[in-house]
Amino acid sequence: MLLANRGFNNLFDDMFSDPFFSRSYDHTSAQIMKTDIHEKDGNYLVEMELPGYAKEDIKADLKDGYLTISAHKNMTKEEKDAKGNCVHKERYTGTCNRSFYVGDALTQDDIKAAFKEGVLHLSFPKEVQKQEELPRLITIE
Repeated sequence: MLLANRGFNNLFDDMFSDPFFSRSYDHTSAQIMKTDIHEKDGNYLVEMELPGYAKEDIKADLKDGYLTISAHKNMTKEEKDAKGNCVHKERYTGTCNRSFYVGDALTQDDIKAAFKEGVLHLSFPKEVQKQEELPRLITIE
């Protein structure tokens, strides 16, 4: 009996070895947000592919030395027949994000960003001198 079930189990093992099923949730952002990082003239140049996203869908945030890029999309696709009846409707909502440690000396002013033809371009200096916070006087009225 054990041998008969072994063949049946192998059928399902093969089905779930398909790359679609083997991707873990943690790696989906990396597969969607393919990133190249280059060094040129003392700067890092980051190119991140975000096909299908608009500039308004993308946010870049710098906090505690981590640069986080996130993209969020809501999409509804509806097909109707000649009489206007819905024959097919799909909805998609998704968010993906990636974080990179860029150092705690970097500020938002050091980072330049542009989005063109589905690719996010970021540039920032490789090395930044950490600026000491100057004391700010409080006006007393």
